[in-house]
Amino acid sequence: MPIHVELVTQERKIFEEPEADMVVIPASEGEMGVLPHHAPVLTTLSFGELVIRKGNAEERFAVYGGVVDVRPDKVVVLADLAESSFALDIEAIEEARTSAAQMLEEGLPEEQNRDAILALRRAELGLRIQRKLQSRSGPVMRIVEQED
Repeated sequence: MPIHVELVTQERKIFEEPEADMVVIPASEGEMGVLPHHAPVLTTLSFGELVIRKGNAEERFAVYGGVVDVRPDKVVVLADLAESSFALDIEAIEEARTSAAQMLEEGLPEEQNRDAILALRRAELGLRIQRKLQSRSGPVMRIVEQED
């Protein structure tokens, strides 16, 4: 029995796969692997990489917080923000990282400081995921093509 997986943000449904074999979730307490017939769990997401596997193919997403509802036959990821790791733009990420680091060095009011810290964390996660994808040996397969 496969797992039905949905990844949703406030704006839209990002991804859906009705027959995944496994889901790797960046839960706040650590990385969590979910196989069919998993015990029901409701947990929070941290900043990390969500991986959905189906056979030899996998779909990867950078997720930035949210909650996950795991049931024996379905996983629903309600992410604060999410983007396909295959669509990450390394130049834009580097630029955002540099800008956020510079803003933090200059000293900002508390509310802007928080935004800069979050931007820096997002950029660092994007860089880490992009580097991991580039270092993989062999081709990376995707389940579906993202529509822009």
